[in-house]
Amino acid sequence: MKKIVHVIIGLNVGGAELMLKRLVLHSQQKGNFHHEVISLTDLGLIGKDLKEAGIRVYTLNMSSLLSIFSIYFSLRNLLKDIKPDIVQTWMYHADFLGGLAAKSLDIQKIIWGIRTTDVTQGASRLTVGLRKICAKLSYSVPTDIVCAAHVSKDVHIKIGYDASKMHVIPNGFELDKLVATEEDRNKIREEFNISKDAIVIGSVGRFNIVKNQKFFVEIAKKLVKTDPNLIFMLVGRDNTINNNELMGWLSEHNLINNFRLLGQREDIPYCLKAMDIFCLHSKTEGFPNVLGEAMALGVTAIARDVGDSKYLIQNKLLIQNEVDGFCRTIITLLNDRILLVEEGRRNIDIVRKFSMDEYINRINRIYS
Repeated sequence: MKKIVHVIIGLNVGGAELMLKRLVLHSQQKGNFHHEVISLTDLGLIGKDLKEAGIRVYTLNMSSLLSIFSIYFSLRNLLKDIKPDIVQTWMYHADFLGGLAAKSLDIQKIIWGIRTTDVTQGASRLTVGLRKICAKLSYSVPTDIVCAAHVSKDVHIKIGYDASKMHVIPNGFELDKLVATEEDRNKIREEFNISKDAIVIGSVGRFNIVKNQKFFVEIAKKLVKTDPNLIFMLVGRDNTINNNELMGWLSEHNLINNFRLLGQREDIPYCLKAMDIFCLHSKTEGFPNVLGEAMALGVTAIARDVGDSKYLIQNKLLIQNEVDGFCRTIITLLNDRILLVEEGRRNIDIVRKFSMDEYINRINRIYS
């Protein structure tokens, strides 16, 4: 059985981390490959989940760039002890450190992972610079480069990555776990004092300049002028009443009573089910996991043209880039409830093409 070691910068909750968890658990269950995971920093919530599931997880506790050289040698020594057949790295920092360490040990299969599109939006100068270095190293270090999105592949080829090594494998969804009932929908609504008949427009994502919650607040500001009873739901880390910046925006536009701030939750499917319309308003994305999750639950979704949104949403009306476009589309949907329901049903059929089984089959072809 081939041994695969995954290298990632950390294991807190995020799109890449959740995808790593899904891949490892599903692949290990099928019994074709043995997986182990190395976090360059700490264990995080995902690391705890993996350990509880019987996956060996190592942490190197990198705390700053000053420790990068010692971390490199620790990583190299660890890989030397583990003796993997394949090293798979996730995102630039891990691609760089994990790729070089694996290459120095003459590991024959090194798979890099690209999940972002436009890192100039909100990323540090270091990350932008590291991407340029990785572009040059892509010709000599990895054997394969897996992109989560078609747009990510195109962007990275333009900045100099080796196009001949690139594969696009969209994220796989655990469709059997993306389930929520009307009872679950009502439970969330009751918890946050939302009536059964209220229209709820929501989004999910950590509070961050890239996730662009201010754009969502601007949408709400315009829509409440025509319907003051609309409810807007924000789910994700730091979307809470303790966030002074967010609360300042809501207070400025007299929106506090229209918003429900749920913060980080474990029951994301229930939260999505409580929404009538989902909005993806990020400045940049790779393959937007949460958009697919909303669609899998039959929620009608509107998204900016970021990452692979348009590969998921196939109705051009529902791809909008400006606040006014979002508002017009939402009003159209609210005035035509049949269209709203039909789009939700269509979403379920679209997302069925992105199952975890399909993802595992495609990544296995690279492993083999």
